[in-house]
Amino acid sequence: MTTGSPQRRVEIGVDIGGTFTDVVCREAGGALHVIKVPTTRGDPSAAVLQSIGELARRWGIRPNEVRRFAHGTTVATNAVLERKGARIGLLTTAGFRDVLEIGRQLRSEVYRIVLDPEAPAFLAPRRLRKEIPERVDASGAILMPLDEAAVLAAADQLVEAGVEAIAIAFLFSFRNPVHEQRAAALIRARHPGLMLSLSHEVDPAFREYERTVVTAFDAYLKPRVDRYLARLEEGLAQAGIAAPLQVMQSRGGLATAEVARQRPVRLFLSGPAAGVIGGQIVGASAASDDLITIDVGGTSADIALISRRKPMLKSEGVIAGHTVRVAMVDVTTLGAGGGSIAHLDASGGLRVGPQSAGSEPGPACYGRGGAEATVTDASVVLGYLDPGFFAGGRLGLEPGKAVAAIDARVAKPLGMTTAQAALGIHRVLNAQMAEGIRLVSVRQGIDPRRYALVPLGGAGGLHATALARELGISRIIVPRLPGVLSAAGLLAAPIEHEVTAEFATPLASLDRAALRDRLREIDQRAAALMAAEKVDAGQVSISYFADVCYIGQSYNLEIPFDADDSDPAMRIYRDFLEAHDRIYGHSVEIPARIVGVRTVHRAGGSDTLAEMRFAASGRPAVLGQRDILVAGESRFTSATVYDRDALAEGFAFAGPAIVQQADTTTLVEPGWSGVVDAAGNLILTRVQEEKSA
Repeated sequence: MTTGSPQRRVEIGVDIGGTFTDVVCREAGGALHVIKVPTTRGDPSAAVLQSIGELARRWGIRPNEVRRFAHGTTVATNAVLERKGARIGLLTTAGFRDVLEIGRQLRSEVYRIVLDPEAPAFLAPRRLRKEIPERVDASGAILMPLDEAAVLAAADQLVEAGVEAIAIAFLFSFRNPVHEQRAAALIRARHPGLMLSLSHEVDPAFREYERTVVTAFDAYLKPRVDRYLARLEEGLAQAGIAAPLQVMQSRGGLATAEVARQRPVRLFLSGPAAGVIGGQIVGASAASDDLITIDVGGTSADIALISRRKPMLKSEGVIAGHTVRVAMVDVTTLGAGGGSIAHLDASGGLRVGPQSAGSEPGPACYGRGGAEATVTDASVVLGYLDPGFFAGGRLGLEPGKAVAAIDARVAKPLGMTTAQAALGIHRVLNAQMAEGIRLVSVRQGIDPRRYALVPLGGAGGLHATALARELGISRIIVPRLPGVLSAAGLLAAPIEHEVTAEFATPLASLDRAALRDRLREIDQRAAALMAAEKVDAGQVSISYFADVCYIGQSYNLEIPFDADDSDPAMRIYRDFLEAHDRIYGHSVEIPARIVGVRTVHRAGGSDTLAEMRFAASGRPAVLGQRDILVAGESRFTSATVYDRDALAEGFAFAGPAIVQQADTTTLVEPGWSGVVDAAGNLILTRVQEEKSA
């Protein structure tokens, strides 16, 4: 009896960016394969399926060998940024039809004479918002029964108006959801194909406006996310991949596509969250607990802070200028990337972004019809990129078109040379990114000089030393594969589910029995989500958090706690005071209260990316010399070009230098030195720091 070769066990992580789709394929105990393909704007899943075929052609990866498929997606974020979500309707308690439009009194631009609306009324225009006679009071008691005929009439009118989904946000439904549940049952019976989002399921917490907004966003995203995931699942199945599709959530954990499509509002910042996980692991491998990660892609730069080896989380985020109450990794996103377009404003000043050339047509140097000057074009002109080795040689660049675009759009109008204009583009972009880093550090009382900088993405390495110099950072950790670290982070992420519940009580009178009952209730819901993932209950770790604020305060902080603590109120209060002082610079020992609790169930995940470390290729480390122009220099200078794959542990060099690899390029400016550590990271330090040490 003969047997074939043993079947490999393969895991695939895919991160879709605005310009490139990154794919990391990991074999159990074996090799790591990396692919970058241009993102297909019309149907992002097409690039994913194209990469699957390439894995088979280049490395013989068979579909039936794939045991795990993890995905970070920008579909939810882009739907809001581009306002291409579904047409939705909104059902509210009678008298609360305009909550979505009234919003809050806070304004981001208070000195403008004419203020633009900041509440996201575009989600459901007034004609698509319907009032339903019903009322539940603050204790959950029913004051007015649900008018079922009004529910059906409203649903019929909305369906006739062409809505694809309906959001239901009744007053105090987080205390008693019976009316929302009944309304949903009626609508599903009458219109079985219509998608629904119920506020007590999406965001069971007080503050009517915030709960209405996040529920409306959930409905707005549901049809588009559902279609996208269904199309991707169908394509994977047709390709012969039977592994379940897992999707990264905004808090940094994975969920199956089936669960993700039920709660699409939790997919905001899906891709950036994976990059932060990858950065966290890389920092640990380089013995750095405090990091600033900056993921520079084709259309944006995502900045995050990691303190004490833990990513900073926040209970709400801002998407396209709108606050959405969804727990997520604290990422600041700027419209600044390799494809960002350089242009002159009305006063003749140089601006970079937020508009991007993306992947279609892309920067001028792509030779695909793009005529605008972009950051990538500037990088070519300055000598940072090798036109014959961009994206590992998959995409040949045309330097002449980069020169022509910058010359026509920037250099001639400003009366400077093409090289000076290109350097100006880089300096403007670097200034924008440095200010973004200050937003997440200095403005929160954190000194960035105590942190190491971790550049990610296809363009992060080109800007790392300039940013570090601007911010006074003396240590940079360039991961082994920074250009695809978000995709690799997907393979290290745990399966995670979070369930929240309203629990309003002063800490001084906390009822431990009532707290245990509420935790038991949300634990059951989280356990059901884990069971849907087919995760063994014995593999699940559980963490609890309380949202705490001073009595009378309108904002709260998330405080972890131990449910088995003999005096949880005292411990929560003490930790709240410490957190308040750390974040806001002060704390006062006055009464505080809990406004809500949450449970987080986690399973799996990894603290290492061992497969990211490659053995040196054995090829010559030096590829040659190239003339480059950097800030502070008046003329081009010769830089040594290194092959990253050939740099073994302990290899050291000094700038000016260019380090090339298939997924990115790293610029090492004069005044910096580099060394490869035991984990394969490239550690860059300022030379003057070394001399003074």
